[in-house]
Amino acid sequence: MTLVPPQILEELKQFDSPTIFNAIQAMEGKPNEDYTDHTIKCLLPEFGPIIGYAVTAEVTTNDEDSAAVPWDDYYTLVEEREGPLITVMKDVDSRPGRGTSFGDGMAPLHKTLGVVGVIVDGTVRDLAGIRRVGMPMFAWGQVPGHGVFQVTRFNTPVTVGQVRVRPGDLIFGDGDGCVRLPVEHADEILKIAGQIRQREADIFETYKQPDFTVAKKKQMKKGK
Repeated sequence: MTLVPPQILEELKQFDSPTIFNAIQAMEGKPNEDYTDHTIKCLLPEFGPIIGYAVTAEVTTNDEDSAAVPWDDYYTLVEEREGPLITVMKDVDSRPGRGTSFGDGMAPLHKTLGVVGVIVDGTVRDLAGIRRVGMPMFAWGQVPGHGVFQVTRFNTPVTVGQVRVRPGDLIFGDGDGCVRLPVEHADEILKIAGQIRQREADIFETYKQPDFTVAKKKQMKKGK
């Protein structure tokens, strides 16, 4: 698995997901869809942005007849991976979201194993307890209960919020959602993000000037 120097990861956290997306678009020369849709909500925005490498799993929350593998096998994988890690779970139940896929009992164990955030294509519960643990959480929303909760497979590609995530993918998440970054270009994305932030700051400052006109805005665009 390709790893990014920790300093670059920390510096990327100074930005927001729209700026990260814009930087990737600028680098690639076209927009992409490597970001989660509106169903994946940041449930604990007070914790700020997260960035880390994806560890993936599929779970069922109520289907008693679903195939199952030992949870400890999944946790062993998480323990062996170098962090920071982001757990990415897909509820593949026949009624996804009806039962919870993550709760406050799982949060401290994941944190101990190096997980810095969790993305669930499904629902969670015990959000107050998850908050106390300090685990950033992204999901559809909350429900109070669960049924027969089983992990059906892990360490395989999953689709969450309409974005395909593979084990080891670099993921950034904040209040606007989650973005997948090409890990091999993380340093370039960081540089471009800084340029975009400065350019936007200059533009916004221009808008504040008393002599600003739309004609000047057009002129600025021509001078790009």
